Amino acid sequence: MIRKPILVEKEHAQGGNGTAYNYCIATEEELLGAARLYARVVLPPGASVGVHTHTGETEPYYILKGTGMFTEPDGSVVEVHEGDCCIIEPGQSHGIANESDEDLEFMALIYFDHSEDK
Repeated sequence: MIRKPILVEKEHAQGGNGTAYNYCIATEEELLGAARLYARVVLPPGASVGVHTHTGETEPYYILKGTGMFTEPDGSVVEVHEGDCCIIEPGQSHGIANESDEDLEFMALIYFDHSEDK
């Protein structure tokens, strides 16, 4: 099956600023219980995804384009660029903000932690 990504606009995503544009690559049903989100996310200048925690799941970000300010689990903020992968373990917190003048684009995958199932 071939289809175009499904655009979902998220106002104040996780308490962040502005609008996050989520281009859903695969739906939760298509991910067959392994994950609940696989999307290309676009944050325009000034937009952010607020700091949030994933319980029983994780969400790495892979930066495709632009520069962002990534909030690490310990609360520190680091600049991220194209090609960086922001790894978050289950139960940790994270967030990301676009403080630049250009769009920030990244892939996000929220998948379930099955490590206790083994």
